[in-house]
Amino acid sequence: MAKLISTLFISADGVAEIDPDWHFPYFDENMGRAVTEDYATSNVLLIGRETYDSFAGAWPDREEAGEADAAMAKQLGDLRKVVVSRRPLEFTWRHSEQLDGELVEAVTALKADPSVTGVLIPGSISVVQQLLAAGLVDELRLLVHPVAARKGRRLFDDGDAPYHLAVTATEVFPTGVIRVIYVPTEAPGRTTYDDIKGEVPATH
Repeated sequence: MAKLISTLFISADGVAEIDPDWHFPYFDENMGRAVTEDYATSNVLLIGRETYDSFAGAWPDREEAGEADAAMAKQLGDLRKVVVSRRPLEFTWRHSEQLDGELVEAVTALKADPSVTGVLIPGSISVVQQLLAAGLVDELRLLVHPVAARKGRRLFDDGDAPYHLAVTATEVFPTGVIRVIYVPTEAPGRTTYDDIKGEVPATH
């Protein structure tokens, strides 16, 4: 079963809808390395239509221009790209296709495909939210910027139950960005104040 990884740039207050004004000032070689490592995990990109339109509107031209980011542009072009959309799409970017069927069932089948070594979701907030709710996300890789965005779509939407997460890796960059990798985990046992009151600091 292939691992499904979500990778997101996110603000300290949980906004995952990128604003270039608060994102680009923190992008450095460390963040570039982290992004490179994330893309190396998978041979399939799973993306929403808005993210696809953004990528397809920029990366093919960057590849053709042959500048400093051309290698990344070629890597993205060469990857299989599966796009989530409720309406029929036409593609001009190579190796692009539309997800066939309902999201949860289709992604479950994609993860089980023996030709798929890993599935990466860059951005695509609504897709991530639906797959988190379905229990299909294996890792959340967040690059937390030291800024409170105060507006924009947040990663975690309202719901009936919390998501419990375990931290498997952290790294702090000189810019103040914190890279955190989470995996879903079981909820801790029920605890009340009576259980933890012995840990409350004593006054002197």
